[in-house]
Amino acid sequence: MTNHLAVIATNRFGMGARDHEIKDAQSDPQGWLRTHLTTPIMDNSLPDSSAVMSQYAEFRARKKAEKAGQKQNSQNSMMAPLKKTYFQFCSDTLTRTITSTHSFSWRLLDFFSNHFSVSAQGGLMTPLAPTLEREAIAPNLFGSFADLLVAVETHPAMLIYLDNEKSIGPESRQANYLKKNSKKARGMNENLAREILELHTMGVNGGYQLEDIQELAKAITGWSVARPEGKEDHGFLFRERAHQPGQRTVLGKKYPDTGTTQGEAILRDLAVHPATARYVSRKLARHMISDQPPADLVDKMQTQWLKTGGNLNDVITILIQHPQSWQIEPQKLKTPREFLVSVCRATDSLSPRKKNVEQHSRMLVNTLTAMGHKPFGAGSPAGFADVGSAWDGSDALLTRIDWANRWVEKLKKRIDPLALADTILGQQMMSDSRTIISRAESRQQGLSLLLLSPEFMRR
Repeated sequence: MTNHLAVIATNRFGMGARDHEIKDAQSDPQGWLRTHLTTPIMDNSLPDSSAVMSQYAEFRARKKAEKAGQKQNSQNSMMAPLKKTYFQFCSDTLTRTITSTHSFSWRLLDFFSNHFSVSAQGGLMTPLAPTLEREAIAPNLFGSFADLLVAVETHPAMLIYLDNEKSIGPESRQANYLKKNSKKARGMNENLAREILELHTMGVNGGYQLEDIQELAKAITGWSVARPEGKEDHGFLFRERAHQPGQRTVLGKKYPDTGTTQGEAILRDLAVHPATARYVSRKLARHMISDQPPADLVDKMQTQWLKTGGNLNDVITILIQHPQSWQIEPQKLKTPREFLVSVCRATDSLSPRKKNVEQHSRMLVNTLTAMGHKPFGAGSPAGFADVGSAWDGSDALLTRIDWANRWVEKLKKRIDPLALADTILGQQMMSDSRTIISRAESRQQGLSLLLLSPEFMRR
């Protein structure tokens, strides 16, 4: 029996085959994938966003106190606990992706984490950025896109990253108070509203106008974050005094002034807009299947989106079931993260049972940084590029080659490369590649050739 479809299930949809996955998926590849549509589980012992913000507030207070006392402790040493938290988050996600028995769900988490990109750009955002995918994205991964969208846009990481937590309506009570007392107001910030429309929902050509951005920005004034050093609640906080009063009109629809729910009502309508259904469906199909996804596949996903009100589980099921998702020839070049994870899954060299797991996974995070794919390091709300041309430069490929060779050298167990090829690639391993690997001078060299083969580098 051919195992081409099982290989596609484990490598194109999943994060790379390991153990007996191809054999497990062979009888019903689509059914096997549907069992993966389950919420990724994180290490709940790690800090949540509220704890991270408290940790940062303590850092700021300590820094201020040491400055007043003219102590000489460096900022780097004081930031060390925050950086450690960042590495713990990234290591936890990487480790769980590598060892998961339902890696398709982790691929989908990676996709939506990049779709709603926030960057660990220093200061508070270093440890706070990873909490967005853990608290807002993962729990809503297979529910309605509207719930996911609201959870993301009201999360402290997104509000702070795009400067909305200090956005003040020009005619708000707070702005009027500041004017009356001759104090300068910070004013309204349009960053989050612009990215919601341009990147998170309708797309740059979705048909909205500048006025829609401005109206959405006014609707979400007052969407802020509680201050850990104060007596406020944790997480999202609606500051009514900063909210721009009045009715808002977005895409021709009027929204009454209902305070915090005015912005939420707009988001929920955006989530089921045809342009959003088209934009996100195409982006998901591009990530999963091809840099130029089949139009019929995108059409079917968009139709299901609109039919179900943006139910992500149903849209993803259409993606799984569509025949054009199962083209035999690999269509996508693996990103550095996909490559690294699939290598680790193939060689089974990272396991919770092994010693120095934290040190080992920190090394993997540093490797991704060297490959240009640092976790939460896109540096832009647009996220990392999701097409092969962004990752196939000569320097990028040489970095992969160098790392793969060093990785193989460190393996304690010498693996038969041709036997491993059967386990992780099955019948998709071409005869030319098999011949090259069989002629290698050593098993170590043969394994390097396998991991750098076209069949392994693409999915």
